[in-house]
Amino acid sequence: MAMVRLEARARPDGRLERGRRTRREILSTAVELGSREGLEALTIGRLAACAGVSKSGLFAHFGNKQELQLATIASARTIFVREVIGPALPAEEGLPRLRATLAAWLDYFRRDVFAGGCFFQAASLEFDGRPGPVRDRVLEVMRDWLQWLAQLARQAGAPDGEAAVQLAFELNAIGLATNWQRQLLGDDRALDHAETAFGRLLKTALPQANPPLGGRTPSGPADEEGR
Repeated sequence: MAMVRLEARARPDGRLERGRRTRREILSTAVELGSREGLEALTIGRLAACAGVSKSGLFAHFGNKQELQLATIASARTIFVREVIGPALPAEEGLPRLRATLAAWLDYFRRDVFAGGCFFQAASLEFDGRPGPVRDRVLEVMRDWLQWLAQLARQAGAPDGEAAVQLAFELNAIGLATNWQRQLLGDDRALDHAETAFGRLLKTALPQANPPLGGRTPSGPADEEGR
């Protein structure tokens, strides 16, 4: 009997796994809805209808609207890290990793990872003047992102801490403008403008940043003559 009980404990709990899968599916719907319509649109009733689950089922995972909003932000953060930060980590530390991060960020915009554009730009605008736990969580994510950009800038050769913070500010501003121009104006040229702007900024702020963002070194007259 003891062995039977041990085997029963070792056997995966199907109900638990189904619950986790349902939660992931609900949050996937919540992130998509939140990116398109805002976090305030995430009511229990609205999300239940969109996700195809009952209100009582949603309450079993999220006790109230605020818990749902916070869980949605956490899920969106995981997606952002996976799509923007993760792909650049294999790059060599320093300027190559900074360039790879910016390239991944532009690709994140290009592929419309979030249905309504950058989730965190939308959430920042929605909650920047509304104190509370939801704003605090959005602030935490955006502060982490700026600190990450500043860290990459320092590793890439920014002359001092203040210069790294300034570079992070300007890089982030270019990214936010890119998302705005694509989402509001429907102008995909914003991606090309952003790549050019990133390249110019890095060349100005980091003297060693001569190749363009994609790592392509343009051939000059001397190169042509030598061929």
